[in-house]
Amino acid sequence: MIHAFDLLGVAVFAISGALAAGQKGLDWVGVVALAVVTSIGGGTLRDVLLNRDAVFWIADPTYLWVILGAAVVTIVHVRFLPVPANALRIADALGLALFSVLGAQIAEAEGASVVVVIVMGILTGVAGGIIRDVLIREVPLVFRPTEELYSVAALGGVLCYLLLKTLAVPASVAAIFGIMLVAGLRLAAVIWKIRLPAFHVSVD
Repeated sequence: MIHAFDLLGVAVFAISGALAAGQKGLDWVGVVALAVVTSIGGGTLRDVLLNRDAVFWIADPTYLWVILGAAVVTIVHVRFLPVPANALRIADALGLALFSVLGAQIAEAEGASVVVVIVMGILTGVAGGIIRDVLIREVPLVFRPTEELYSVAALGGVLCYLLLKTLAVPASVAAIFGIMLVAGLRLAAVIWKIRLPAFHVSVD
């Protein structure tokens, strides 16, 4: 199940990367490149920091084919059909949900402490989007004061997963609930404009 959800997360993050590239008017190479870094950025950083035997997409090139397929499907879809206004945020929310909880599961399997599991879950969920936004010269979604709950949603889902595990809920069920909570919090925040307060410093 972890592998299937991981592939799904890669696909939806690839879609978000492709949509972001389209909004900036990049060529097809740019679309694929942005889809790739968005999809594998968080997981790559996680695997390197956890000192895993191999980075996930190097060990299993299937991920790269999924990314390429998702990017091509997005290009074709956008060419012939209108894109919903919040398509990028929806795809990003789903990717965030899947990768945050799965990142926590992988860190847990590597024997990391609870604090590290939480950090790795959030990092896996947000890092790819940060790289995507930096490459297109945008303030990353996770840092924007005008953006609805992002890393907080990831934190909530990871904590939900860990809490359910301590209550002897099967890991797969706990993961599903954690994923649903991240996606639900993020999408609810987008719909109802729920944001964290911005921090301002006056400079004379």
